[in-house]
Amino acid sequence: MIPDARSEALQQWLQVELNGARFSLAPASEDASFRRYFRASLDDGRSFVAMDAPPDKEDCRPFVRIAAMLRDAGVHAPQVHAQDLAQGFLLLSDLGTRTYLQVLDAENASQLFGHAIDALLAWQGASRPGELPPYDEALLRREMQLFPDWYVARHKGRALTPQEQQDLESVFAVLVRSALAQPAVYVHRDFMPRNLMVSEPNPGVLDFQDAVYGPITYDMVSLMRDAFISWDEERVIDWTARYWEKAKRASLPVDADFGEFWRAFEWMGLQRHLKVLGIFARIHYRDGKPKYLADTPRFIAYARKTAGRYRELAPLLRLLDSLE
Repeated sequence: MIPDARSEALQQWLQVELNGARFSLAPASEDASFRRYFRASLDDGRSFVAMDAPPDKEDCRPFVRIAAMLRDAGVHAPQVHAQDLAQGFLLLSDLGTRTYLQVLDAENASQLFGHAIDALLAWQGASRPGELPPYDEALLRREMQLFPDWYVARHKGRALTPQEQQDLESVFAVLVRSALAQPAVYVHRDFMPRNLMVSEPNPGVLDFQDAVYGPITYDMVSLMRDAFISWDEERVIDWTARYWEKAKRASLPVDADFGEFWRAFEWMGLQRHLKVLGIFARIHYRDGKPKYLADTPRFIAYARKTAGRYRELAPLLRLLDSLE
């Protein structure tokens, strides 16, 4: 590990929290934010994960609070063993070294996604209004605005014409209305294979600090229409229908008609795809992390397919045609 002022402060803090036990520290995972994670391996065989979140850039309090909410709901989230909010350090239980993204294949996907869906249902089943920030119109629009600001203007170097701006606004309005019309539940907001760990019980759930209270389709579409791995439409529909059936049996407020649920699922996915296109461009140009930009074609493909299926979304397809 390359020493720096924060890693040295983290090691000093861990010496105290681990009661002087000998340990080695190695990078545990990467993050698109300013957070860093290190695995602290002790000589006695135990291991923990240490989070380094610079307090001027990241706030650890939502992570601590939502980790407890997830665990109370029966979801396998890390336990917070120690915290120093002033320095931005957390000591967490270790959920393992293998992400869903690393192990998923055509043979094990149904079993692994089955476990993920059960965890999602438990999380949604614990939902109560007023506990998490609302996924409201302002937030939905702020996220989608990343697409014209960062993907179109910065990455593509294009200024939208007045007609294109009007077309994009018409699509934004459709997507916002659909999202706000959905029943609201707890939303992890990044419930995707990269943030799910193969563990016991399965899955371990990470990267939940931005959780909100909002559309019931959001986390399921995040799982199915992922940034880094894609599945054929038939399997996505099958897995989504299985979630929908289980959700109905669990008395969660999904639409009684699967066709209506599927349309809301697709439109919610499009809102997320536009956001992520903007985020990946911003991470590249603002934060100097270029690798995410390589996955933008996957999101363009998702967006094109969805926009091509619905008359209300046709203006977006025309814009994508002109951009790509």
